[in-house]
Amino acid sequence: MMNNSQYQHSHQHGMLFFAKDLPNTCSLAGLFCAVLGLYFAILKNFPAALIGMIWAVLFDWGDGIIARRIKGRTDEHRAFGGQLDSLIDMVSFGICPAFFLLCYGNFSPWFLPGAFVIVATSAIRLSYFNVFGLVDSSTYMGLALDNNIMILAFIFLFEGFFNTTVFSIIIYVMFLALAAFNLAPVRTPKFSGKWVYALMVYTVILTIIYGWML
Repeated sequence: MMNNSQYQHSHQHGMLFFAKDLPNTCSLAGLFCAVLGLYFAILKNFPAALIGMIWAVLFDWGDGIIARRIKGRTDEHRAFGGQLDSLIDMVSFGICPAFFLLCYGNFSPWFLPGAFVIVATSAIRLSYFNVFGLVDSSTYMGLALDNNIMILAFIFLFEGFFNTTVFSIIIYVMFLALAAFNLAPVRTPKFSGKWVYALMVYTVILTIIYGWML
């Protein structure tokens, strides 16, 4: 919590002053990718939607890396960035995959419970993380939400081997299983450092594959 003098000092700056901070700009680029994912899911262009969603993951990783390498950022910048990142994660890894599932299921009411579970799981997990943080510097409690997107993007490569009804059930069950892992009281590694290069290669390869499918 900021005290009165800190609040008055930070309040001298407008909202866009913090938004244009480079890590926060990177976060907003990820949000734009998530919005593209939502847009193309509405159009039922699922390969394009997945491209947007996996790039949202890459930008989500990128903002933290940039933030750690920039010197001279104030406590207010870090606090604003943390809030912005969490809210964008809710859109990118909660609302976006839930909407993807609804769109792929042709908005059948049977898919509403699954969509709710995805969003609720994201809200619970992000709230827990905001309060308690990491178990240690390299360990999460439960599976991080961005993994759900990367797993979905891989599983969706096999869509052509199934009819739409069967595959919609497959991804429905997959999301429910991942939700259980997201909230499970198990420790999972925090992929960072050189893992970002693996994520970049993975993102580029899937972008090429899904781009070819368009």
